[in-house]
Amino acid sequence: MSPGKAKHESAVEPGRPGSGVFPKDAIGRSTEGIPTGRDVAWEPLVDYRRNGVSETTVHGAVAWAHGDEIVHSFGGNVLCYGRSMMKPMMMKVFAKELANATSWEQKAIALASHNGDTEHVAAAQSLLTKPEWGLMQTPLDVPLVQFGRQVRRPRRWYHTCSGEHAAILKGCRLKGWNRAGYTLPTHEVFRSYVDVLKTALGEGWEPLRTARDGCGLPTVSNTVNELARLYAWLATHKDDDWIWEAMIRHPDLVGGFNRLDSSILKACEGKVVAKEGADGLLGLAVVHPDFPRGLGVVVKIAHGWNPQATWYVARAVLGVLGFELRNPYPLHRQKAFIVPGVVPPDRLEALAALTTWDEWDPDDDRWYYDIDTRREPV
Repeated sequence: MSPGKAKHESAVEPGRPGSGVFPKDAIGRSTEGIPTGRDVAWEPLVDYRRNGVSETTVHGAVAWAHGDEIVHSFGGNVLCYGRSMMKPMMMKVFAKELANATSWEQKAIALASHNGDTEHVAAAQSLLTKPEWGLMQTPLDVPLVQFGRQVRRPRRWYHTCSGEHAAILKGCRLKGWNRAGYTLPTHEVFRSYVDVLKTALGEGWEPLRTARDGCGLPTVSNTVNELARLYAWLATHKDDDWIWEAMIRHPDLVGGFNRLDSSILKACEGKVVAKEGADGLLGLAVVHPDFPRGLGVVVKIAHGWNPQATWYVARAVLGVLGFELRNPYPLHRQKAFIVPGVVPPDRLEALAALTTWDEWDPDDDRWYYDIDTRREPV
């Protein structure tokens, strides 16, 4: 510190009055029974190489569940929050009430983590009457993905979860529940949501942690294996309600233009439901003859949201199951390579045939002739 320069005082530093609501130190001590990302054996999932040399390696975890059985696991059974990937399970709470009280567009936006386009905002707003709009408690936000004129004034309806919040409010009214405090973990909404998870995971299941999601609703911790089991359960119960069909009917309302989950929904012709979730999650519920008890596949990217890397992994997973998902838009120079462990060993031959490039994607991270950079002796 420079002589004569006063030290910056913070009310939340250790030992200060406000420190009680913050972590104890910057190192981040582990809590017994709650494994952190430092304790997990993350594995490489995607490797970006320039002329054969790795420049970027994306780590994460992948789990495949056939019914209740984990048939493949790679990268560790990571504990994380399901967040927006859990919206299909959340809407199970209101499946009966919203069945005849909503259009297919309204049903789809209830399950969405949308870009905030005009069609998304209109569908979300249509779930409530104008006098009810003030009840919605999503944070003020701008569109998640913007095209053309940039929106600078944040609004609650632009928030990626506004459709879910509006649907919850409508569902609460139809159930006769108090809509005040609908985002709290003590409300009937959350209690009923946990009951849905217990239906799928077993009555003995309890979340190790409950946290406040970015949209204000509670989110619970699950392992990647549990999340895969939930998505397998979603596949086997696809005909119980409208949730599967709504996502298939209106895929662009679920995410938006060039979003991974929307692209998967359109590419797989009703056999796969896909849902992205922060931070770095993708859930796939798959109807496939090789998996009669439902297949659930969940991808977790270690460092968080990375749509391009997740896209490559999703294309690999779906490709070895016989579904065709296009490549993402190309990298500028590097080539992407899939690590074999993202799929079970019996599907490696199929994985090797899935190129991560196209004929219009030149291999321009090298020269197209042999070079010798060694200097001749003088």
